[in-house]
Amino acid sequence: MGRSYHFDCSRCGYRVAVSGGSDTGVRFWVQTIGCRDCKALHDAVIRLKVVDGPLLSRWRNVWSFMRQKASPSSRHPSRAPSFQEAIARLAILSAQSSRWVEFRAQCPISSSHPIEVWNEPGKCPKCGHFMEKGALPFRLWD
Repeated sequence: MGRSYHFDCSRCGYRVAVSGGSDTGVRFWVQTIGCRDCKALHDAVIRLKVVDGPLLSRWRNVWSFMRQKASPSSRHPSRAPSFQEAIARLAILSAQSSRWVEFRAQCPISSSHPIEVWNEPGKCPKCGHFMEKGALPFRLWD
């Protein structure tokens, strides 16, 4: 079960809800990153459990029909889903087999933004002052 905490900067007032480092859930893993262009912290999905095997083959025809209407860039996603998209995914309930897909940590706003891995205690991406972690988890996910 993953946890997100509020992190506050007492100097500039920046507040964000992130895991504060590497965290794992049942269906996906995240790593907190600091984006130098956005000057913000994000939880980047680095591993995602996807359906594999018989259940996947059942849905291939439906999926291929839906992809025909999609743009070519959305047919072959080259980046991980955002944290919000990963939470919103339906759980894999009756899958007979699944596999883990790994992704490179990147900014959810733009994959071309330079990032750095951020672990608590860490500095505010806006002003460089150390951020304070909330005592209780803000959200329990997955």
